Amino acid sequence: MKVLINGGSRGIGAEMVRLFSKNGHSVAFTYKNSKEKAEALANECGALAICADSSVTEDVNRAVSVAVGVLGEIDVLINNAAISSFSLLTDVTDEEWSGMMSVNIDGAFRYSRAVLPFMIRKKFGRIINISSMWGICGSSCEVAYSTSKAALIGFTKALAKEVGPSNITVNCIAPGLIDTEMNTVLSESDKQAIIEETPISRIGKAEDVAKTALFLSSDGADFITGAVISVNGGLVM
Repeated sequence: MKVLINGGSRGIGAEMVRLFSKNGHSVAFTYKNSKEKAEALANECGALAICADSSVTEDVNRAVSVAVGVLGEIDVLINNAAISSFSLLTDVTDEEWSGMMSVNIDGAFRYSRAVLPFMIRKKFGRIINISSMWGICGSSCEVAYSTSKAALIGFTKALAKEVGPSNITVNCIAPGLIDTEMNTVLSESDKQAIIEETPISRIGKAEDVAKTALFLSSDGADFITGAVISVNGGLVM
C-alpha cells in the first residue's frame, strides 16, 4: 500500500508512520513546524517527509502531488493533522475558531479532495479520519475542538456514501485520552480522574490508534465504511 499521512511527525501520526512502514507499506507524511522530528522520523522509517500546512490549499495540493510523484499513487489517506485549545467559549476569538476549523476539518476536506481523483480512477482507496471522543460527547472548555471533531464524523459518514460505489472506504477513529504532547496540558490529577473512569484503567498509547488505522487499511476491513471506531478504553460508549 502507498500511504499518505497528514500530520505525521509527532504523537499518533508518528506512530502510524512507524507502524505502516514496519509492515512494508510505502509512506509519505506531512509536517508543518517539526522539521527536525520529521527528518529524524523519515530517516528512521525510510518514509518521505513533506512540509505542508493543512490550512493552505496550495500546500495541500503540492503535498499530494509530491507524494504521488514519489510513491506512484496513494492507496490510503489518513487525515490526522489537528490543533487543540482549552478555554471558555466566551474567550475564543474569531481567529482562534477559524484556525481550529481550518486545520481540523477543512484540512481533511482539502486532502480528501486532492487525493480522491487518483482513488476514483483506479476504483480503490481507503480514507481514515482521526476524530476524538470529544467529537462524540463534547468537552467543556473545548467547544471549538469538539465541534471540529464532531464535524469530522459527519464528513466521514457522508463521504463514505458518496465514494462507496468507487470501492473507496471512509472510516473514522475517535481516540480517547492518548499519551501524546497534545495532552500535556492536563494535570496528573486530571489524568488520574480519567483513568479511574476508564474500564481498561489506563491512558491510551499512540500505538493503540495506529493499530486500528492499520486494520482499517487492510483487506480485513473491506466491508467496513462510514464507521466510527472508539479507541478509548471504554470511557465513552
